[in-house]
Amino acid sequence: MIKDMLTWKDVIKFANKGNLAPDKRVEKTEEEWRSLLTQEQFRVTRNAGTEAAHSGALCTKYDAGKYNCVCCGTPLFDSTIKFSSGTGWPSFSQPIKENAIKYIKDSSFGMVRVEVQCNTCDAHQGHVFPDGPEPSGLRYCVNSAAMVLQEEESED
Repeated sequence: MIKDMLTWKDVIKFANKGNLAPDKRVEKTEEEWRSLLTQEQFRVTRNAGTEAAHSGALCTKYDAGKYNCVCCGTPLFDSTIKFSSGTGWPSFSQPIKENAIKYIKDSSFGMVRVEVQCNTCDAHQGHVFPDGPEPSGLRYCVNSAAMVLQEEESED
């Protein structure tokens, strides 16, 4: 987990002044991504698409585990920081590591938002907003199609 909790001020700083370096990089051609992903996963992650609200398989799933990037497998979020935002998309209050997410200023659709991408492979995940729960106040609003839940093994 992140030692120091990220805040909206940190998000804006990264979006305006540059992001932290990822632990590694994964780069593929468009053809390679298409061969690895479903049509919907490709549309969301490689073309910055958005799935319909309340349609994603991970929206109401709260099993213990890590939410990894569907493209490269990098852990992005942990189930312990997932919360029900009522927005229709999986929501998290922090990334799993400070350098797991890349922040991009997004001025599309006549508004200014902050897009979040996997910092390892640049896969679009969703957006982050300053209306999440305390103590961070952040709400990472992420597409289910952009993630895969790696569930923790139960100790039976």
